[in-house]
Amino acid sequence: MSLSDADRELVTAELGREPTAAEAALFENLWSEHCAYRSSRPLLSAFDSEGDQVVVGPGDDAAVLALPDPEAADRPASERDADDYGDTYVTFGVESHNHPSFVDPFDGAATGVGGIVRDTMSMGAYPIGLLDSLYFGGFDRERSRYLFEGVVEGISHYGNCIGVPTVGGSVAFHGGYEGNPLVNVACVGVTNEDRLVTATAQEPGNKLVLVGNGTGRDGLGGASFASEDLAEDAETEDRPAVQVGDPYAEKRLIECNEALVDENLVLSARDLGAAGLGGASSELVAKGGLGARIDLDKVHQREPKMNAMEILLAESQERMCYEVAPGDVDRVADLAERFDLGCSVIGEVTDGNYVCEFADDTDADPADREVVVDAPAEFLADGAPMNDLASEPPSEPERDLPDEEPPLDEAVAAVLSAPSTASKRWVYRQYDHEVGTRTAVKPGDDAALLAVRETEREDDSADGVGLALASGANPKWTAVAPYEGARAVALENATNLAATGAVPLAAVDCLNGGNPEKPDVYGAFEGIVDGLADACAALDTPVVGGNVSLYNDSVEGPIPPTPTLAVLGTTRGYSAPPAALDADRAGDSELLLVGAGGDALGGSEYLAHAGGSDRFPTLPDESGAADDLGGLVASLSAAARHESTLAAHDVSEGGLAVALAELVTDDAGVEATLPDRVAVFDETPGRLLVQTTEPEAVAAEVGDLPVFRLGDVTTDGTLSLTVDDESIALSADAVRDRRDVIERELA
Repeated sequence: MSLSDADRELVTAELGREPTAAEAALFENLWSEHCAYRSSRPLLSAFDSEGDQVVVGPGDDAAVLALPDPEAADRPASERDADDYGDTYVTFGVESHNHPSFVDPFDGAATGVGGIVRDTMSMGAYPIGLLDSLYFGGFDRERSRYLFEGVVEGISHYGNCIGVPTVGGSVAFHGGYEGNPLVNVACVGVTNEDRLVTATAQEPGNKLVLVGNGTGRDGLGGASFASEDLAEDAETEDRPAVQVGDPYAEKRLIECNEALVDENLVLSARDLGAAGLGGASSELVAKGGLGARIDLDKVHQREPKMNAMEILLAESQERMCYEVAPGDVDRVADLAERFDLGCSVIGEVTDGNYVCEFADDTDADPADREVVVDAPAEFLADGAPMNDLASEPPSEPERDLPDEEPPLDEAVAAVLSAPSTASKRWVYRQYDHEVGTRTAVKPGDDAALLAVRETEREDDSADGVGLALASGANPKWTAVAPYEGARAVALENATNLAATGAVPLAAVDCLNGGNPEKPDVYGAFEGIVDGLADACAALDTPVVGGNVSLYNDSVEGPIPPTPTLAVLGTTRGYSAPPAALDADRAGDSELLLVGAGGDALGGSEYLAHAGGSDRFPTLPDESGAADDLGGLVASLSAAARHESTLAAHDVSEGGLAVALAELVTDDAGVEATLPDRVAVFDETPGRLLVQTTEPEAVAAEVGDLPVFRLGDVTTDGTLSLTVDDESIALSADAVRDRRDVIERELA
């Protein structure tokens, strides 16, 4: 990929001359789709990103949110005011590393983790949790399994080494990802008002200091590589564009960053990711309306005889660019040395252009230095023109259910063992999800729960704020109906939080699509953007940041439109009802279904097995079951928190068949009767299974939401299900056997 003729004309007109080779390469990367969002930025204004909780919104390395005080943590955002928020902040961000993970699954995924962690650090925060949402081709394909295993190993290795727990996420398998997997990683960190740092340069005369690993030749052109379709020979031809990570250096950088922030030495910061030093330093000064002078030969390097373009654009990992007051430079260097990290004073902030100079001989006379870049920083960072693309809206399928339905036992077995709905224990058992001692609810339930002990009151023995986290998307939903499917993705993630008793605080999104120059692909992408935006607005959940990844297209075709949403919520305390039945209270408890189904099977795992088509289910706010999605989720959260609740679990992928099976344990089962196949396999989100000793009290707690008694909780560890004139009975062992397909196949 090179600078297009049209872009070169714009650059030439702005500079008044032809760009140098280094300038052309820098513009090519910074004006790429990956950095400039040329096809998606016009759509992103649909998102509401404001609220009393939002300290720093979109545009920085990560969003910053104020946590509510513990006594307000259970109340929806609509019922809080500015005084309900304390001085403990969390950061939240998400990134994709899709193309690199196809070329080199281990390093591509590992460096994706490293990048989002550094985004967290650049805000003055300490990383406390990771979420990974992963998408691969059919699990029965050898290539997909190779990528799956490599990506999980890369995430596990990097996250475990740096001591940041991977506490949640999702995994989906779909034929549309055969030639282009997706690796989306979110990170949450903790900071406060005094420690907050942004990526906005402050003042001319301050020094720019590079701290971290030496610069090598890895990752050259990574931003432009991520902005084009994957070619058939990408694994070999594009390998130089993939960065190579060093998690042990990242761990030292995390601790060094903490020390720098502790001593108030950082005036602004940006991690070195897309477009390397050129991207980080130019964006840093552009946000402050300033410029810079950078001596590229002063950058500490790990390879000999690097030229100016390589130093400027290499995406070598584990590096941070800091703005530092001149009098603090020596102390920054001392701390870098303490943590065995390289440190270079590479230039300073100015009130002019963004200027990079280079000399092959570092002792050369200043008059002999070559100016390789001299351009307005704001033009570099924000001058890319937006694309005006044709759009073709998708059509919704008609109801055409199979004439001969498979037997109930076969259908349930198929849905339970489908890789997308099956147990993901093989994945999360490879992660150290307890490092840091904050993980109160571990992976495997609906959402993770982290203890934010910084919110505890010195004069109050009660727990502080629990931070609930969930992320993911369902490509079957959005492939069938991009708009409605994206709305369902938002509701599903919010319901996951509700199952822990939490209410949403904010969200970040990772919007993945194919080649936007194809009208049908761009039309579907518009659908997922609008669907997420509308649902998050209805949930009263601001979307405070995110990432866009387009050109996820290969010889296999475009990926399904994939709107990964990561949602963060709060609850008082660090406990939550389990997603498993309580056998000890079987005799005096009932199993309730709270919330209404959408009476359709479009996008369901059942139809993927049985064949046929259907419209996408009607979501609750469309059917009159709740005034708004925010009220619905608040009611579900209240049901989970009710003192009589013994277990809570959401209904989504696989429908009630999977949700009921996941509740069953060796000592606790359920006997349920359902009217038809739609009721069994409908995947409408916004519904909660609740085991309670006081069903009337729970029904009163959720107001107008429909509540159905599903059946009895038993002590035989069996899922007994009757539908029409068919019945099945599956023991806990049989359920596990069907759901352990991933672990069994990869053992």
